[in-house]
Amino acid sequence: MRGGEQSCCETGSISTQLHSFMYNMDQYDGDEDYMPQEDDWDRDMLLDPAWEKQQRKTFTAWCNSHLRKAGTQIDNIEEDFRDGLKLMLLLEVISGERLAKPERGKMRVHKISNVNKALNFIASKGVKLVSIGAEGE
Repeated sequence: MRGGEQSCCETGSISTQLHSFMYNMDQYDGDEDYMPQEDDWDRDMLLDPAWEKQQRKTFTAWCNSHLRKAGTQIDNIEEDFRDGLKLMLLLEVISGERLAKPERGKMRVHKISNVNKALNFIASKGVKLVSIGAEGE
């Protein structure tokens, strides 16, 4: 964190928070008693555009609830995290840790470097990243 700020997530590690968020993402409405098991998931919903739109909206709201603490926000996940800068900032806010210095250039190589720094940080916290890379288009 910068300037002696308190961590916004003193209740757990970034790994725990990311795992918890990904598991409970569709429960964002606050109904804490309901925890679906993976066997109960409707696999057809994974391809439903309305479901995907709702998930995107929910995740964007979650990101913004943390990014506001750093004085910024996102509107579009794909566009706003593309250069890695806001993704790195989000990770700093939720982890309370400082990431490697981001690249400030506008070239593709700088953007890939920033996203890789964010992904490496996530992996360093024990989150397994399967088929995820900075160069995916």
